[in-house]
Amino acid sequence: MADTMTPSQRHDCMAAIHSSSTKPEIRLRKSLWALGFRFRINDKRLPGKPDIVLPKYRTAIFVHGCFWHGHSGCDKYRIPKTNSDFWTNKIERNKARDQEVWRRLEAQGWFVLVVWECELKKKVLPDTVSRVSNNIKENGVLFSQFREYRRKVSEVYRKEIASKKRMESKLLDEIKGMKSSCSPLK
Repeated sequence: MADTMTPSQRHDCMAAIHSSSTKPEIRLRKSLWALGFRFRINDKRLPGKPDIVLPKYRTAIFVHGCFWHGHSGCDKYRIPKTNSDFWTNKIERNKARDQEVWRRLEAQGWFVLVVWECELKKKVLPDTVSRVSNNIKENGVLFSQFREYRRKVSEVYRKEIASKKRMESKLLDEIKGMKSSCSPLK
């Protein structure tokens, strides 16, 4: 099917598409807020500027459009028949960038959740929000366990360092005592 818009109309239409605070994002944010979760949106300090960031649970959530991020098996993801090479390459680049961002976030100790646009339709929204909420809570438990483990490891390390310093001090005192008790040979 040929494009029914003029190039300037198409430009205006595409320019109106925003990358943040989309309807699916807002729907998920409102649902999470109603459940008592507090979060930041589009945190620029993190790779990929996740749509929703829950620092307390060390969780970053991306709300992906099914078409733009290539949600396989979804009705909304169909490569257009016109200029299909361009669209295929574009969507593959988006997928590759998504993978890279997820790897970078996970390397920094963040849990990453992806919620697809089709999962936020009114029919399936409660199930999706329940799943996301459970994942967030599980991530929070894992993160608190990790923090506790890290605290214990740090405590053991500090004790080892203090013990080494005490031993060094004793050895230095013994060496000083040995030097003072030894008389120089004449």
